[in-house]
Amino acid sequence: MANDSIVLRFSEVSFEYEHGKKLLDEVSFSVRAGSRITLMGQNGAGKSSIFKMIAGELAPTGGQIFRTPANATIAMARQVMSKESLGLSVREYFAAAFDEQKYNLDKFIKDVFDVVHLDLPLDKKIGEFSGGQQARLLLAYALIQNPDILLLDEPTNNLDQYGIDHLTGFLMSYEKTCLVISHDANFLNAFTDGVLYLDAFTQKVEQYTGNYNDVMEEIKNRMERENLQNARMQKQITEKRAQAEVFAHKGGKLRAVAKRMREAAEEAEENIVDVRQEDRTIRPFTIPAQEYQSYFDGKIVHFHSVSAIKKGAPVEKKLDLAVRKNTHLLITGPNGIGKSTLLEKLANRSSNHIEIAKETVIGYYKQDFSNLDFDQTAYDALKESMAESDEHLLRSTAAGFLLDGKLLKNHIRSLSEGQKGLLSFCRLTLLRPGLLILDEPTNHINFRHLPIIAQALDQYKGAMVMVSHIPDFVSQIRIDETIDLDAL
Repeated sequence: MANDSIVLRFSEVSFEYEHGKKLLDEVSFSVRAGSRITLMGQNGAGKSSIFKMIAGELAPTGGQIFRTPANATIAMARQVMSKESLGLSVREYFAAAFDEQKYNLDKFIKDVFDVVHLDLPLDKKIGEFSGGQQARLLLAYALIQNPDILLLDEPTNNLDQYGIDHLTGFLMSYEKTCLVISHDANFLNAFTDGVLYLDAFTQKVEQYTGNYNDVMEEIKNRMERENLQNARMQKQITEKRAQAEVFAHKGGKLRAVAKRMREAAEEAEENIVDVRQEDRTIRPFTIPAQEYQSYFDGKIVHFHSVSAIKKGAPVEKKLDLAVRKNTHLLITGPNGIGKSTLLEKLANRSSNHIEIAKETVIGYYKQDFSNLDFDQTAYDALKESMAESDEHLLRSTAAGFLLDGKLLKNHIRSLSEGQKGLLSFCRLTLLRPGLLILDEPTNHINFRHLPIIAQALDQYKGAMVMVSHIPDFVSQIRIDETIDLDAL
């Protein structure tokens, strides 16, 4: 429960990574101790940069950031596990969360694992765990520090519904301050008591009180009022300018009247409200399916057996399942059972028990984007995915995914996680795959885009194999076959 003391305050804070690329423009807001705040904004607006400034990892280029007390502890659950952490054991990973050695570290880890619903061996390497398990480890790493200010960046990514419900309950009872970045509307509405909205167009932050749904309704109503006011003002401006034009041609004293009319029109223009632009949504799109030769029998993937991890050991089951053109297959099972491993083997054609038609073009959406070359520009990543170079098609398709000319020049490593996700879908569209492999395709994606993505996947005419932990998203997509690894 929030109290009257301010634990965090931004005072006219500005920030830009390089000259002319401003993310924040004299932003001011305050956060009360014990409050649960959602930080919202478009993909790439600068939300993660605000978190890094709060944590002291980035310094503002203007203004000041105050924490009360000045030595308030801060911990951040990041979106993606760092490469440096992948070689650490679980015990070594959590030991790094503390400045001093914790002699009862194993108990601390066990307690926080109860919160995030994990049960992992402490001597196993971080890199050996699935994406879902790593997401929970990232969350546990922040929680184990019991900070004064807890920063959670997309904490529901890779969590199943049980995990999301468990996290929601924990945050509702968390007595210290918590700021969350998330695109999961239902999750946010369950515990939020305030919203900070970062407007990508004005580089300002608007502050609202209330739960997520209340704030969204308030923003919608405010925009409607401002649009009506602007319409009235615009009508007045048009009328006064027309009157000024008439009087100006009559000469004499009426010229002075015309001058006053023009001045009144200019004053009305100054009173037009600068309406906050709504979040842009990607355009509806289609992922074209690969065209095969006429002799092709339509069988793209043939599963002869599949493996799952049960109680730390692999379990294999024979299977005879053919995935043909226009067939959508869903792989299900809890975190850590081997879903991502199965998709990885499928994408790399590295399984002796799964046949893929030789000429098949494979499109792979990998949940951590590690199949992208982060040193490439976004433009080059899209260009290499095309069988034939077509500059107009590349740029028009990219624009539909909110990737403008400036973003296309950027290296992939500089893009936000959400922008990497949109880039990945844009690549799939240009690639024209025969087999589409999707590993948690909702991760990092703004919820406004999800219905459009679901529609594109539902209509895809090639073979599709998908893993997703979001039932509402899956329900919008035609599923023809399901492999439940937990039932093996």
